[in-house]
Amino acid sequence: MPIATTNPVTGEVLKTFEPLTDQQIDEAIGRSVAGFRALRDTSFEQRATWMRAAADLLDAEQDEVGALMTQEMGKTFAAAKAEVTKCANGCRFYAGHAEQFLADEPVEPSSVGAAQAYARYQPLGPVLAVMPWNFPLWQAMRFAAPALMAGNTGLLKHASNVPQTALYLGELFTRAGFPPGAFQALLVGSDAVETILSDPRVRAATLTGSENAGRSIAAIAGRELKKTVLELGGSDPFLVLPTADLDRAAQVATTSRCQNNGQSCIAAKRFIVHTDVYDQFVDTFVTHMSALTVGDPMMDTTDVGPLATRQGREDVEAQVADAVGKGATVRCGGKAPEGDGWWYPPTVITDVTRDMRMFTEEVFGPVAAVYRADSMDEAIELANATSYGLGANAWTDDPQEQRRLVNELDAGAVFINGMVTSYPQLPFGGVKNSGYGRELSAAGIREFCNLKSVWIGESGRADIDAATE
Repeated sequence: MPIATTNPVTGEVLKTFEPLTDQQIDEAIGRSVAGFRALRDTSFEQRATWMRAAADLLDAEQDEVGALMTQEMGKTFAAAKAEVTKCANGCRFYAGHAEQFLADEPVEPSSVGAAQAYARYQPLGPVLAVMPWNFPLWQAMRFAAPALMAGNTGLLKHASNVPQTALYLGELFTRAGFPPGAFQALLVGSDAVETILSDPRVRAATLTGSENAGRSIAAIAGRELKKTVLELGGSDPFLVLPTADLDRAAQVATTSRCQNNGQSCIAAKRFIVHTDVYDQFVDTFVTHMSALTVGDPMMDTTDVGPLATRQGREDVEAQVADAVGKGATVRCGGKAPEGDGWWYPPTVITDVTRDMRMFTEEVFGPVAAVYRADSMDEAIELANATSYGLGANAWTDDPQEQRRLVNELDAGAVFINGMVTSYPQLPFGGVKNSGYGRELSAAGIREFCNLKSVWIGESGRADIDAATE
């Protein structure tokens, strides 16, 4: 895939970039090592000052960066600006909490026969981040902010269709004051990933992307005995039970399915509705989906912009055609318009069966598959009948049902009566084929740290005390 900015509104290639040479990659890794040596010896207070400066730059450049993301992958300008704000908030969160999250964890010395005993978190070194295009700023930032605050350095291999967003990130942290080499964007193709991850100077990797990409990264890292964190997408269920507020559930279902033009790993994709409220919910859902405005993503009145790539739209078209050919019913949308750009309308499909591709595959576009469940047991079974396990929505006002759903849904996150989203305060990640490891919260900053056990005997206590802060 060429490294280029291609406007999804028109299909026009706006700017192209030459990938880095092998020598340039080697030099970048060398700068990352040098940056790590400088960064790891700085205080949390100093890193926090730089991280808050990065947040200030994001705030000041919100319109510029938002427009850049819209141009490169088609999200609405309003959504792009909100993403910039979310990144600034994430920077400030880790600036304010990193020292607490990575504080030494004391152990009762007498229990291990020591004068002092504790566990200490220390950074690993350069980490490779392989990131996707759909949230080109936030998905990179939720790695970068905690990694840098922990004292690690980052090498960003971004998706090839968002090179300008990648370059912005590659310069942001240096502009904010971090040491040279602390965070770099590498404009390379996927064929360079194995070389970078196999380099002994690179200590770990994180990837957000497809299941196949995750398997590839995990295989390389496994061979090299390097830590990985993988977030590999999902086919998230959205359960609606009889006590739910149906109007509110339908509104949130619409937002969840069509956020980011339907291209979100944690977007609700499979809508599982109890038979007692099925007809009412589906009618309301179709009304809301049909009312969305598809158009120029820079316009304030637009709800849904184009899909990011031609291939992405072709994949969605093929999945819908497969379902319709096997008996599914299109309740709204379901057909791409003629003309330039990679548009696809908000679509609701009912009568989906297990032999259809969209039953087992993630649909990465504004297409909702709706299922009828005769009982809560059947609803939970349908929700879990997927190889993925990233997020899950459930709507019920019954406390007993809420407890069951929290315990029995196979997912990294369960949201009751609200839309699945990511917060810096909560861990983010999945189970099953949605990957492993966690981003965000205290768990996320600790993923790329060496958790070192420290045991100090009585004779060495005074000297060690004198040498530590």
